[in-house]
Amino acid sequence: MAEMGSKGVTAGKIASNVQKKLTRAQEKVLQKLGKADETKDEQFEQCVQNFNKQLTEGTRLQKDLRTYLASVKAMHEASKKLNECLQEVYEPDWPGRDDANKIAENNDLLWMDFHQKLVDQALLTMDTYLGQFPDIKSRIAKRGRKLVDYDSARHHFESLQTAKKKDEAKIAKAEEELIKAQKVFEEMNVDLQEELPSLWNSRVGFYVNTFQSIAGLEENFHKEMSKLNQNLNDVLVSLEKQHGSNTFTVKAQPRKKTKLFSRLRRKKNSDNAPAKGNKSPSPPPDGSPAATPEIRVNHEPEPASVATPGAALPKSPSQPTESPAGGLPSREPSAAEGTFAVAWPSQTAELGPAQPSEASEVAGGTQPAAGAQEPRETAASEAASSSLPAVVVETFSAAVNGTVEGGSVAGRVDLPPGFMFKVQAQHDYTATDTDELQLKAGDVVLVIPFQNPEEQDEGWLMGVKESDWNQHKELEQCRGVFPENFTERVQ
Repeated sequence: MAEMGSKGVTAGKIASNVQKKLTRAQEKVLQKLGKADETKDEQFEQCVQNFNKQLTEGTRLQKDLRTYLASVKAMHEASKKLNECLQEVYEPDWPGRDDANKIAENNDLLWMDFHQKLVDQALLTMDTYLGQFPDIKSRIAKRGRKLVDYDSARHHFESLQTAKKKDEAKIAKAEEELIKAQKVFEEMNVDLQEELPSLWNSRVGFYVNTFQSIAGLEENFHKEMSKLNQNLNDVLVSLEKQHGSNTFTVKAQPRKKTKLFSRLRRKKNSDNAPAKGNKSPSPPPDGSPAATPEIRVNHEPEPASVATPGAALPKSPSQPTESPAGGLPSREPSAAEGTFAVAWPSQTAELGPAQPSEASEVAGGTQPAAGAQEPRETAASEAASSSLPAVVVETFSAAVNGTVEGGSVAGRVDLPPGFMFKVQAQHDYTATDTDELQLKAGDVVLVIPFQNPEEQDEGWLMGVKESDWNQHKELEQCRGVFPENFTERVQ
């Protein structure tokens, strides 16, 4: 007990504090249950709400300002590293080396000065501004406790006055405690009633000063940094003039696979062509794999084919002609047509007597008579089914019948078959092989898929220049591959 007294804390003081806490807790319970009235001050409660809002906004502003300063510090470090890299790669015999080093030093000093001024004129001011909130917050909490004491003393005094058996001594003591509690509460209440509105109104000037300081410091910093950047640019321009022949150019990504069309040409030359006059593919006598002719099927029938049933079609520039080597007849598709290329398998089953002739008629592009069109289509489908793999048979049958999955074989006339999107060349590209497109900056290319996805190299696309397509409508002759990084997608 003596030790407690030496520290200014007595048993009586502790007991008094415990009693106050119990009395306050009891009073709050009664108020919440509605058994005791509570003194309310709506104006003060509004001031407290404003105070809490102001504290929240100030705390967020302080946090964001610290984040901003951390970002400035990180940018300083990144700029310093970048300038150090420039100093390392800048060779001693290059002109302007000393100027570049001096610019790097000034750049570092400018970042340091900018960061320090932000700390002095913004962060420290913010810390001072928020430093007053904890004290006011504790005083608001204390006022709330004193208000509970006042209400408790008032209720106690009123209960003694309304008691049937009155004790004047207790009533006098209760009145004395009520007056004392009221005086303490009102003193704190008056001070806060004056201070809180003043603090709330001061936020406008503080925000203005803070953001004006940040904006002014940024403006000066960027002006000085702009001068340094201009000086560095002048130094590099001087260096470029002396070593201008080694200008960096955009390069296409190297192609790792064999060129698409070159591979197709080699494959075509290596295949065995069928004997002259024999229009149906058949295995060679030695049993080696059969030749792989290309069968082209019109997507749309010629209008003349349905005009006079049974009549032969007149020859046109697009009519098939026999190849000089005695192979299968070939034809070039018209502008409104696409083609289906169907390859025979390397080893085919033996065809019946009627099948080769019908297959050759389809390959030659001869249009059957209107009355016999359905039997011919059925025969061609059966011939293909007996000798071709399932995938090829399905494609071949769909081509003969004039339909594919999702609609007609004939695609849109204004765009090439399989069109995906458009790109525009951003740089000139000189083709290095016959299967590549020659591009000029501004050329628009219609991108189409590769016939065999395995042929596509990384970073390369297949397409046809829009000008060539609009002029010729020939996909086989106009298409080619091109580097994707030389173009930009426009549609």
